[in-house]
Amino acid sequence: MTITFLQAQNQGSGMGTLLFMVGFFAIFYFFMIRPQMKKSKEQRKFQEGVKIGDKVMTLGGIHGEVIETDETSVIIKLDQGRMRIEKAGLSATKEVSEGKDK
Repeated sequence: MTITFLQAQNQGSGMGTLLFMVGFFAIFYFFMIRPQMKKSKEQRKFQEGVKIGDKVMTLGGIHGEVIETDETSVIIKLDQGRMRIEKAGLSATKEVSEGKDK
């Protein structure tokens, strides 16, 4: 009788462990993975939507104005000269980085 009771407890703890693992993964997904995917999607959308006249900031912190664009890169006007940058190297528009979009 005692052995069957212990076996029943062991089977129940396996199910509890499984539920704990599923719950842990769900929490991890909603607090870590999903927000990162959303942020990545917004960044990609921004980079694809850059147009001439936008004031942008690169990942390195260089500020400039887009004067020419093609499929994968942009040319920005700086205070002294121009610079070609890959779209993946753009961080944000100047308005976003200054907090004016809110």
